[in-house]
Amino acid sequence: MQHSNREIPGSGGKLSVLLAWLNLRSGNLLKCCRTSASIPLWLISREIMDLRTTPEDDAFRQQVRAFVEKHGHQAPPAADLNLRTPERRRWQQLLLARGYIARTVPSDYGGYGAAPDPMKQRILSEEFSRAGITDRMLIANRQGVSMLVPTLLAHGTQEQRAQWIPPTLRGEVIWCQGYSEPDAGSDLAGLRTSAKQEGDYFVINGQKIWTSEAQQADMMFCLVRTEPDAPRHRGISFILVPMATEGVEVRPLKTMTGRSSFNEVFLTDVRVPIGNVVGGRGNGWRVANEALQHERGALGNPEVAEARFQALLDLMRKRDGSGRRAMDNPVLVDRFLGLQAWLVAMRANSSRILTHRMKDEDPGMAQLIVKLQGCELNHELCALAIDVQEELGTLYGDSVRDTHEWQKNYMFDLGLIIGGGTAQIQRNIIAERGLGMPRDSYGAVGR
Repeated sequence: MQHSNREIPGSGGKLSVLLAWLNLRSGNLLKCCRTSASIPLWLISREIMDLRTTPEDDAFRQQVRAFVEKHGHQAPPAADLNLRTPERRRWQQLLLARGYIARTVPSDYGGYGAAPDPMKQRILSEEFSRAGITDRMLIANRQGVSMLVPTLLAHGTQEQRAQWIPPTLRGEVIWCQGYSEPDAGSDLAGLRTSAKQEGDYFVINGQKIWTSEAQQADMMFCLVRTEPDAPRHRGISFILVPMATEGVEVRPLKTMTGRSSFNEVFLTDVRVPIGNVVGGRGNGWRVANEALQHERGALGNPEVAEARFQALLDLMRKRDGSGRRAMDNPVLVDRFLGLQAWLVAMRANSSRILTHRMKDEDPGMAQLIVKLQGCELNHELCALAIDVQEELGTLYGDSVRDTHEWQKNYMFDLGLIIGGGTAQIQRNIIAERGLGMPRDSYGAVGR
């Protein structure tokens, strides 16, 4: 059967996505040149994708591009981990005023108030990425702006939205996420941090771990067990905890990157008003999963992988001290083309998600693979960059190279494969929720 690249009648939905993913991972689908060559979209969607832009979209792209050219130098350096600088706040407020972040957040809560438009959101991501401005450079506190704000819009009260969304968008309140515990990581429903009601307060006792940016945070959105006798998933509440409250202790954890971006947080008799519970007492599991959906989507942003891919391409074109180029090494080029195919698959899948959102449909399977493929691709891009650097790639410091960003990101990305739901958990989600396969029974296979 002959199929055109743009218009293919239905075949397979879920299975076609998986086949495209596997074929592209093994490098069997495309020669993957960096041109506008059409992609056989029938491999990844049973729907017709029509992503042609309108004159309004094209004008918006030019507007964003002009803004980036004029103001992009104000973006904080990617290596700057301080979330509280005045420069960061000014930059974030400039983006907010133009509608380049929090674009669809209602103006009543300090957002731009635009109607949802997935194509314009895609254009923003592409243009800032093209200029080398990453998500972290755009938003100082992604956990607040990208995770908590949409969660409050979906589940928060009017008072909670009015109190917390505006200062979060302006970069004035920094948030951290209190989910994982020493004995409750992938099995988050096993958390033990307790919250007992005393009058108008919950008294919280317990420990959180791997809490990103807790040492800089003003607030923590936290999961606690308020109904100890309820089934595991139903006894959890989602509560907002001021980090300055008596009884909150933060201990930074130094990671293998040499930085202390993660922390332990100890909570001892911490008193938090009952009014800080979001979504109702005992409904925390549902609220927390809302926030996790936004986190996993951000971790798989194809523009991040695209920027890293371009940096890898530049690295492979450079000549070393003996005049050699990695681009002339067929073994390295073969690996490079495999990663390029993977990136093409990722971008095609992103287009499928965009198509669904423009139709106000649930992306389903296409969304489920985003976090897994994004994190693993970024890690593999770094791995190849380190191999391109040969013996110098094994050294972590900057003394013999201009930078050690590849080495740092290689180790940091390994943590992202684990964080936000491990790769193994993500594969189970894809199999069970996406493909309808039976739940994995560990006992049945002797593991």
